[in-house]
Amino acid sequence: MFGQRQMSIRRDANSIRVLIVLSALIMLTVPVNPTEASTKTKTLKNSKSEEIKCMPTTAKAHSPKEVAPAEVKTKRLPKTITLETNCGDIQITTLATKAPVTVAHMAKLARNGFFDESICHRLINRGAYVLQCGDPTATGKGGPKFVFQDENLPIGTEGNYPEGTVAMWNKGPGTNGSQFFLVYSDTTLIKGNYTIWGTITKGLEIVKAIAKMGVRGGGLEGAPSQMISIERVVVSN
Repeated sequence: MFGQRQMSIRRDANSIRVLIVLSALIMLTVPVNPTEASTKTKTLKNSKSEEIKCMPTTAKAHSPKEVAPAEVKTKRLPKTITLETNCGDIQITTLATKAPVTVAHMAKLARNGFFDESICHRLINRGAYVLQCGDPTATGKGGPKFVFQDENLPIGTEGNYPEGTVAMWNKGPGTNGSQFFLVYSDTTLIKGNYTIWGTITKGLEIVKAIAKMGVRGGGLEGAPSQMISIERVVVSN
């Protein structure tokens, strides 16, 4: 009787040891901190199965840097403005002759670090197919302390904002600031009231890969599931 009790105790002890080992293994496979897990390099694929690597970033919402309005000098406007993001470089060829005021202001903001370490805060996958950036506060309400006029508005026809278009976001006529959007698929905006100031000539696959990942938490509009941040901007001479 006593011997059987000892054997039973040993079996129970062995069972407890097994449970402890299994629990330890489970703990090792589950991230302790979800934030730490999200800081790892992520490899995405766009619709053509091209791999896009998004590196960890320290970018976060912050107050806009104060920058004075630009003086428009058409002979000194840049040909390209390149967004160096944590997911790769996106080169924008400017439409300086068609939107000189817009290009001048965007270049001035970029040269003064206004866009540095800012998050592209909004992805739209319905009606319009765009990734919106340019707001350091990441709320959709931030911008510089000045606004400027509209330029190069397209006519309200089908596909008036084609894939690769870069245009300003605004709150109404003459309210351009710093927020802009990158069009990753042909989009129709019947009123055509957003200034077109550039074309993506390199890195469109990055925007498409971010769009393919969708909106955080599901849905058709909101913060991108995969964070993409503008680390800095390079303006050509």
